[in-house]
Amino acid sequence: MEEVLTNPKAGFYINRDVFGAQGDFITSPEVSQMFGDMIGVWVMCAWEQMGRPEKVNLVELGPGRGTLLADLLRGVSKFKNFTESVHIHMVECSPVLRKLQYQTLKCEGEDGEKQIVSTMTGSPISWHATMEEVPTGLPTIIVAHEFYDALPVHQFQRASHGWHEKMIDVDENSSFHFVLSPRPTPATLYLMKRCKWAETEEIAKLSQIEICPRAMDLTQTIAKRIGSDGGAALIIDYGVNGIVSDSLQAIRKHKFVNILDNPGSADLSAYVDFTAIRHSAEEISENVTVHGPITQSQFLGSLGINFRVEALLENCTDEQADSLRTGYWRLVGEGEAPFWEGPDEQTPIGMGTRYLAMAIVNKEIGVPVPFK
Repeated sequence: MEEVLTNPKAGFYINRDVFGAQGDFITSPEVSQMFGDMIGVWVMCAWEQMGRPEKVNLVELGPGRGTLLADLLRGVSKFKNFTESVHIHMVECSPVLRKLQYQTLKCEGEDGEKQIVSTMTGSPISWHATMEEVPTGLPTIIVAHEFYDALPVHQFQRASHGWHEKMIDVDENSSFHFVLSPRPTPATLYLMKRCKWAETEEIAKLSQIEICPRAMDLTQTIAKRIGSDGGAALIIDYGVNGIVSDSLQAIRKHKFVNILDNPGSADLSAYVDFTAIRHSAEEISENVTVHGPITQSQFLGSLGINFRVEALLENCTDEQADSLRTGYWRLVGEGEAPFWEGPDEQTPIGMGTRYLAMAIVNKEIGVPVPFK
């Protein structure tokens, strides 16, 4: 899964812009600027709850085109105390997307010569390949939106004598197919850990379990950082608050395709196991608390997205109003939009309950907005 997505030569994310209508899938920031506005509200509230530190790292994991951060910065640009305290860190491995982010955030400066800054707020920006490369020692606010779902998963299948990992093999025609490992694999340790965090009945009814060791490890990196340096992390993704059975899927040009069909030409993603994220964070640091998950609809609603949409509707054209209503429904609605009058195949589908939001914060912050 990691090879398919991030192989330096042929990885799906590495050499192309996969977002938006012309790409392979659409994410919340590409749907409406209101999403970035609301994440900006959350980040500002977190900064306030942290006691308005004079210097703070703002980290985004997997920033895509940079749309979310651009909308966020536009929204907070009036709050000079905040924008002057922020150093932005982008965790991105794709050279193509790094270039796009540089443009979207209206950056100036060259790597190596002097500090790159976003002219939107004058904030310095640095790029890193991994979270570990982001400098420590400052309070840190982390946003991971649709990042966890692309981390490689391992699937285990129940057989007559226990769990066996599903592996990928090559047959005599040089095509891929699934096989079961006869022996325990390194990921088995993570399976045992995940089963320890689940109810016996929950596991008893499953014939397959999907785990994400990388998500567990990343969460522990985040929790350790927030526990020692102070700060907060927000994770928004589609997933479940429980064990995942079989969710790995491939999407090419907005359509589901076979996972093994022409690897590298389709996006692979899997449901995020929010229970595993909670336990991973709590296990590694006594200085953090975990809040949620709540639905994206509850999260955005509590932050005031309905007031935002009303304010935007007051001074816009009919066409913009349609686009705002559609965007609003996609972010907070559930299922097909009841007001849609256009072509059936373009009916907006709400992501409001499929996406969940969770926060990991330093104990000193208390309960983060809007998880009260």
